[in-house]
Amino acid sequence: MNLLHACSCFAMIRSNKFRLNRVKRIDGKLLRAVLLGCLFVSPSAADQPTAGHWLHSSAMPPGAIGRQRLARGGAVHGYCQPVEIRAPQGVRIAPAVGSSFAGSADMAYAERLKVGLRIGPVYRFQVSGLKDQPEVELFPTIELVDRLHPPQGKALKFPVPVDLTAEELQLASEGKFITRVIYVEDPHTAVPILQRAERGTNWAEARPGEDLLLAAKAVGRPIAILRMGGRTPETSGYDPAFTYNAPRPLVYNAWSTGLESGGMESNPSGNLAR
Repeated sequence: MNLLHACSCFAMIRSNKFRLNRVKRIDGKLLRAVLLGCLFVSPSAADQPTAGHWLHSSAMPPGAIGRQRLARGGAVHGYCQPVEIRAPQGVRIAPAVGSSFAGSADMAYAERLKVGLRIGPVYRFQVSGLKDQPEVELFPTIELVDRLHPPQGKALKFPVPVDLTAEELQLASEGKFITRVIYVEDPHTAVPILQRAERGTNWAEARPGEDLLLAAKAVGRPIAILRMGGRTPETSGYDPAFTYNAPRPLVYNAWSTGLESGGMESNPSGNLAR
């Protein structure tokens, strides 16, 4: 198998709609004349065919797009896609465990969390420890709508990056709603520039009224949707509906004390190397 590295790019497009308390971004190639960073992934992970007709809209309710992707078939059923959630220093990230969060038992992960998520479910996370706002908690969701195709046994080397930037965390804490679409850029048109993880993904603005999924589809293959801001759990306890009754994510690392990967859901599909 050819393991020569090609360039697959993740960046963002954002549309400011503050009168609607919304911020939209797309992770993928910048749709403006600016240079973008890249993740180096193998051709088999990046060079995948895309469907000729895109039936989805980013305005659809959480979970609907992923379920429609499953209905289209392909090698997506039961697959656990590695996703790396990255946040500013000091921020803690906790996955939902049942109707509560791992962080409620002081088992949150610090700054980075690598998890395996399935296509279709909507996974909610708890984010705390914001700079100058220690009392604030945010509850973003991640919905996978497709997967990467890395070489056998190399899936953990090429996770989908989801950056929770300081700017976006601040906007969400102020009541803004952020929607971001992460996509894999077409390797034939990608700009071959290394993107360093510590710098996060690049981003650009989406035009007012522009559909994020359609914009992402025009230049690549949408992989995931991040939604952040707005809804918070009831003070009386966590409603299972708040976590969308999603299965437990498979946790691959423990950046701080708490859950180990063996303490979360096992990998029944066997498609990820540990």
